[in-house]
Amino acid sequence: MESARLSALGRDTRASRLIILLLSVGFAALLVAAATAFYVQRQNEADAGMVAHTLAVEASLGAFASATERMETARRGLILTQNAQFATIIEEAEARSRAQLATLEKLISDNPEQQMRVRTLRGHLDAYAEHYSKTLGLRGADRQSLIDSFSNDRGVLEVRASRVVVESMLADEFALLREREERQQRTQRLFTTTLIATGILLLVVAAATLLLVRRNLAELRSSRMELRRLNEGLEELVDARTGELQRANAEIQRFAYIVSHDLRSPLVNVMGFTAELETARKSIAGYLEKGESEGWQAPDAATRLAIEEDLPESIGFIRTSTQKMDRLINAILNLSRQGRRTLAPETLDLGGVVRAIVGSLQHRIDETGTVVTVEELPVVVNDRVAVEQILSNLVENALKYLQPGRAGTISVTGGTDLGRAWVSVTDNGRGIEPRDHERVFDLFRRSGVQDQQGEGIGLAHARALAYRLGGNIEIQSELGVGSTFRLILPLVWQSGEEDD
Repeated sequence: MESARLSALGRDTRASRLIILLLSVGFAALLVAAATAFYVQRQNEADAGMVAHTLAVEASLGAFASATERMETARRGLILTQNAQFATIIEEAEARSRAQLATLEKLISDNPEQQMRVRTLRGHLDAYAEHYSKTLGLRGADRQSLIDSFSNDRGVLEVRASRVVVESMLADEFALLREREERQQRTQRLFTTTLIATGILLLVVAAATLLLVRRNLAELRSSRMELRRLNEGLEELVDARTGELQRANAEIQRFAYIVSHDLRSPLVNVMGFTAELETARKSIAGYLEKGESEGWQAPDAATRLAIEEDLPESIGFIRTSTQKMDRLINAILNLSRQGRRTLAPETLDLGGVVRAIVGSLQHRIDETGTVVTVEELPVVVNDRVAVEQILSNLVENALKYLQPGRAGTISVTGGTDLGRAWVSVTDNGRGIEPRDHERVFDLFRRSGVQDQQGEGIGLAHARALAYRLGGNIEIQSELGVGSTFRLILPLVWQSGEEDD
């Protein structure tokens, strides 16, 4: 049975660790997917920006090429028709060309090779403008002179050279565009691959986790059924064992009562005969004194010593021992009676109970000059007689075992915690050594200097009563500093809480 429980515990531990591992892997996969998505988004933004930049460069180059072609077409029209409108078109096209060159300079500021080509285009445009000025100077000449100037004009060559430069720049921009589009596609593929891999991993993790959880749930159901089966017989077993304990406890109490009662009868006889011996001794001593006064022969020194010293001393020892034995037997009888007494729970104001106890001890408190403070204490439902006996014992002990030469202080505090009430009796008395903290609760055991009357039964009886009331007594003490005894009780006593 034990090995089966250990095996089941080991399986549960391994399953829990595996589930935690799988969940950690799943979260790690989600983190990787999130990081990849963030990276891809940033990369896509950068790639999109570069693609847009390339397209803007291409558009600007196209606009420049269109403006220069328009200039050349308008110049031919001006030469052939002498129409002034063509001159206006040329001026507008030139302005647009220069504006596009300025735009290109800004767009390709990060490309030194393209910047050189823009400067070449600007040189061609300036040369073309110079030839255009010469064309304006021929506007009044005859038609044949204009045709001859056109056939020898270098403006056409400048336009063609500009066209070659523009095509070269467009080719480079097209290459950049393809490179950036490929990079964008690679980024998209990376993102897609990562998502697919993450999805597959999450599916595997989810499936494995589901299988483990289902297996654990099945084992839990099996364990719950087994526990229910065991619980069905547990109450009967507990009731049977409780009955056995109650019968054994009652038998012990009866035995203690019978033994104590039987011991008390011969003890009474011994005490009675001891008193008779003391009376006889006094009679003999008086007879001898009378004989001496009337002139009888005095007894020898040994006889007088036996009569006047040895015999009184022996009788005193007998009386002291029998009195102590009588107190012990009375205490055992009292314990037996208390153990058999039926508890009668009632509402108790523990503050009122403690104040009544302090009032009954007021004369001893005044004699020792002790300061006793009682704070607000909780209200419980419990047996009054038993609670009064416990608290009376704790307060009396605090008052009894004060530290000589130090003003005594006793503080009684209390409160509630998790459905239980507690009362602490704290003093600044002699204190108890740590090794004796539990020993003082044993029958006939005492701690420290034995200069106070007692039989070592009070604390044992108090803790036994606390157990019976469903509570306990705890101790905190330091030798030479003081002690704190804490009584813990249920707020409401239930018959099932009695510790038999």
